Formats: sequence, C-alpha cells, structure tokens
Amino acid sequence: MSSPWGRVQRLDAARLADQVAEEAGVRLTVEGPCAGGEVGAAFVRWPDGRRSVLKWRPGTRLEDMLAGPIAVSEAVRATGAPVPETQLAVQLGSAVATVQELLPGAPIARLDGPALDQALALNELQAGLLVGRPDIPPLELFLRADGPGFCLHGPLRAHDRRTARLDDWITAVGAQYPGPLAGDDAVHIDFHPGNLLAVDGRITGVIDWDGAGRGDRRMDLVTLRFGVHGQRAGATLAGRLDAVLDEFPDDVLRPLWAHMSLRMVDWAIRHFAPADVGHWTALAESRTD
Repeated sequence: MSSPWGRVQRLDAARLADQVAEEAGVRLTVEGPCAGGEVGAAFVRWPDGRRSVLKWRPGTRLEDMLAGPIAVSEAVRATGAPVPETQLAVQLGSAVATVQELLPGAPIARLDGPALDQALALNELQAGLLVGRPDIPPLELFLRADGPGFCLHGPLRAHDRRTARLDDWITAVGAQYPGPLAGDDAVHIDFHPGNLLAVDGRITGVIDWDGAGRGDRRMDLVTLRFGVHGQRAGATLAGRLDAVLDEFPDDVLRPLWAHMSLRMVDWAIRHFAPADVGHWTALAESRTD
C-alpha cells in the first residue's frame, strides 16, 4: 500500500538547466550530480568555464528566498565563514533555481574531534548576526502543524504506536513552547556533516543554506547531534555534543529537540528502510522527558 504522503521530488538537472536558460538567458552545462542530499544538486559550468552548483527549491517564491535563506547566508559569509555566494536565483513556476559558488573540498564522511571543534567555532560566528534585521523571517518549528514537505505529523501518527507516542510528546512540547523560534542568530537549519566540506581536515565550506532563517543558533547544534547519529559516530564524539546540549536551558532544548525528532523520524518513515525508523526514533526518545 502506497503512502499518502509520498517522497520528496528529486532534481532533474538537465530539465532545470533548460528552464534557467529560457528564463534567465544563461546556458549552463550540466556536468553531473553532486554527492549526497535528499532533493539533489548538480555541478554545472558557465559559458566562461567557471564551475558552480545548480540547486532547486520547489514550492518557494524568489522574494522569500532573497529575504530569508540568501540574506542569512550572505550575512554569515560576510564574517569570513566559508559560505558559498549565490550567483543566480531564478523563479521557475512554483520553484526557485539557484546557482551557487563551488567551494573546495568534499563532504565530511565521518566527523572527528578536530572537525567538531571547527564546527562549534563556526556556529559561534552566527550569534547575533541578524540583530536589527526584522525583515528576515524567524524560523518555524512545526511542532503542532505540518511543515512544507517536511516535519509532517501524519507519518508518525500512522506508522506505529511508538512513533505515535513520539508525536504526542512533540505536539505537547509545541503547546508549551509555541513558535516561531526566538532569537537574532543566523540559523543554517541543516547543519550536519554532509553539508560541511573539508580539505585535509580543515573545513572549507558550509553548504546548503536553502532553509536558513533567523532564530537561535543552538538549533544547528541539535541538528548536528542528529547528523552525528546518522553517521553512527563513536560514543566519544556523540558524548561531547550531548554535553554541549545538556548546558542548554529546558525552554531552548526541548522545542529544538522536538523539532529534529519530528523532522528525522518523519523523513525516515517516508524515505528510509524500516530499521532506520527505529534508529532515529531511539535517538528522539533519549530526550523525551
């Protein structure tokens, strides 16, 4: 029996490049897909030979991308952090295509201690960057209502009793801490090892700012804790991040943990194998009161 929620549609790079050429008058040559990612990205070459990354965000308005994720990424980039420049953004029907600077390095296959130190330092740079920028929207956590294609409650309600109980906890946290996310920090929202590029152990890029917004930068550290779990990293590294999270006040950690629990368990139900659902549910339950 098929799921009523379905999977997220993946990028068709050749078709997208044709649409960009028609709309923006720029012919990009598609070289091939980028590794990783759930929606997808592709390496492309400009007519002058420069290489970049072509991305696609469905169900998005260009003005919202410019006022939100692109503005946030540019604010972080201005600190000197290794954040790619958005070189082109084009509305294509109900989606936005972006062409972003290609940074050196490869995604971190397995986070280690020195890389974690660098990631924590990068996260500190995001603090207070958006003070005086009320034009940049705050992030929603979707603890009581579905997000736009992710953070769906229905899959948890329907999957089994265990995930339904988890959704009960998530919605209860949402009732106690209604959104949106407070704060004036820049928040990446998908700050996991696969979005960190490195060369010889040095982080050279933080990519995929497509969902970025204003809020509390500690959200990215909760996301990183889930990302480490996805890599099945060792207990020492996970313990270091847990110690960081243990210092967060309850009114900060609980809604952030509930958000990532919803996000990852929903995604696992719709996109991963049944064993993966248990893997993510077990992590989510580790902090449900």
